[in-house]
Amino acid sequence: MKQIRKPFLILKEGSKRTEGEDAIRVNIEAARVIGETIKSTLGPQGMDKMLVDRLGGLVITNDGATILEEIDVRHPAAKIMVEIARAQDSEVGDGTTTAVLLASELLTQAEKLLSLKIHPNIIVSGFKKALNKSQQILQGLSLDVTLNDHTILRNIAKSAINNKLLGKMEEYFANIAVDSVLKIRETRKNTSFADIEQIQIIKHQGTSLSDTIMVNGIILEKDLEHPDMPKRIDNARIALLNVPLEIEKTKFNTEIRITTPLQIKSYLNEEDEILRKMVQKIRECGANVVISQKGMSLLVEHLLAKNNILAIKRIRKKEMMKIQRATGGKVVSSVEDLRADILGQAGLVEEKLIGTKKMIFIEKCKNPHSVSILIRGSIEHLLHEVERTLIDAMSVIADIVKDPRYLPGGGSIEIELAKKLREFAIQIGGREQLAIEAFADALEIIPKTLAANGGFDPIDILVELRAKHSIAKNKYYGIDVFNGKIVDMKVLGVLEPLIVKLQALKSATEAASMILKIDDVVAAKLIAPERRAGAPGAEMGPQSPNLGPKSMGKMPR
Repeated sequence: MKQIRKPFLILKEGSKRTEGEDAIRVNIEAARVIGETIKSTLGPQGMDKMLVDRLGGLVITNDGATILEEIDVRHPAAKIMVEIARAQDSEVGDGTTTAVLLASELLTQAEKLLSLKIHPNIIVSGFKKALNKSQQILQGLSLDVTLNDHTILRNIAKSAINNKLLGKMEEYFANIAVDSVLKIRETRKNTSFADIEQIQIIKHQGTSLSDTIMVNGIILEKDLEHPDMPKRIDNARIALLNVPLEIEKTKFNTEIRITTPLQIKSYLNEEDEILRKMVQKIRECGANVVISQKGMSLLVEHLLAKNNILAIKRIRKKEMMKIQRATGGKVVSSVEDLRADILGQAGLVEEKLIGTKKMIFIEKCKNPHSVSILIRGSIEHLLHEVERTLIDAMSVIADIVKDPRYLPGGGSIEIELAKKLREFAIQIGGREQLAIEAFADALEIIPKTLAANGGFDPIDILVELRAKHSIAKNKYYGIDVFNGKIVDMKVLGVLEPLIVKLQALKSATEAASMILKIDDVVAAKLIAPERRAGAPGAEMGPQSPNLGPKSMGKMPR
């Protein structure tokens, strides 16, 4: 009698599994949804998104990284797309929408090849060859710029700003972005770089965007410590302290035995004398401004005010480091270490009333390596969006400082790349040729989307662009999204850093390749919160090993 074998359970009961082509197509669809979500935000004519969280918090933006960061994405393939935006933003600070849109379109083109029974590994191989060739082509198309050419730098910043909310203020904010980054530029081992973390951004609601200013120094959201202290100090000599100007409690238990009232008075007089000596040392070194990370006693505040010294206490370490970079001073951990040669220098330290809030401006620093930007605006949400826009503009200028090469925008580079990749695909031949041609088709999503977001017919624009690029000298022709004309983007001044485009292509290709390599999605059964602690994991049986570099990946949830 034939023995009936019991079914062999590999996954825990309740788990869900999608395999083969179904898994690939589901992942592609999830990634495509993410691309469609931010597609309409691309370009200066792109639309904004309004995001409302569970607590009613509101975000209005057209920044791809911000949109994907705020929405609650659940599907694992969609989360990979979010990671693209996060990586692009942290690496080069711009091009997040482009990277996600390219990845989405690469997967859309790959789906067509899958329907022709082309194996995912062949598609991935073709994509990688297309990426390598694209990087070589971009190097040849790139143009050099010097950091003294403020016209090109300003155009690069304006192209990154891309925000209808700023209107005619684009050039004003582009100048702020360029000036602030160039101020903090440093050179180490013959390599220039700019850390935009050294640019302090403060937002304060009120008045209009035209009142936004850049300060060659630092702005502190603090009041003066004593009403009798001077409100303004010209030619400030600043003592930077990481020491309390007060008598602190000891860190260990102590006992002082006092037997007479005179001993109490003597003890208090001794404390006062210690504080007076601190103030005397500050006076002797020539400081007329004191900034401390620690506390300050009332007696010290009184004595400093009496000596016409402006004092600020309890400054955060991060702010103190920026003050140090801006003023050229040195933070000391003991008042005894104060000397005239380590004091910070500023042309002006002044308390100002901004709206209804008092702030202290440390400005007119001679060679500041840290600067501040005060953003004004009538609406709180506008302030947040302007901040995001400014960070994008500063990021692309920092990219140029790192690698002073740029490319024209407006979809011109994508069309030129697509043309050259189709020529390259013929040389490769075989099934990989189809994958390279699909890569070229995917690149054209950028000019098509720019045209659609500007209200023009994408097909007509694409045909006209291809016709223009058939002539070698027209390699920088793209779409002017404001009037739908095909013009030279280099002449129009629509420019972007080379490394932004390189990173976008690299991120998009890697993400698309990763998703295409997944042929099995296993979603484990969710465990109730009360059973989660200490509960055993999914009881997996023997699994087939992934043999060799051509094996397909598995995606757990």
